Amino acid sequence: MQVFVVEDNPADVALIRVVLSGLPFPPTLLVARDGEEALKMLHSPDLHPQLIILDLNMPRVDGQTVLEQYRQKNVPIVVFSSNENNVEVQRALALGARECVRKPIGFQPYADAVKGMVDRWIDGAHEHVNSQ
Repeated sequence: MQVFVVEDNPADVALIRVVLSGLPFPPTLLVARDGEEALKMLHSPDLHPQLIILDLNMPRVDGQTVLEQYRQKNVPIVVFSSNENNVEVQRALALGARECVRKPIGFQPYADAVKGMVDRWIDGAHEHVNSQ
């Protein structure tokens, strides 16, 4: 199981890594630090994510551009962002994001948000996440 995180904030990447490593069957975590790196990695034959967690606000190439240019509809993309702009959220959904989750404050709410994304979007992960 692979989870691909597109996030420029190292603290967020570290938190996601901690949460996923605590699952009974931890997925492999692949990380791109910006949208430009993400688009390159998404065209790699070695990348087969079951879930993409995408930040919107990144340098060089933002999350909206990643959604515009990556059209694999069979891989769920969840926007995980602190962006509160409803227009940006609606645009992300129109471009193919399956869900937009606001980054919460505090470790437990953050962990619950990440577990929730895995639970909702990775087939077979439901029993793994809820068994904790």
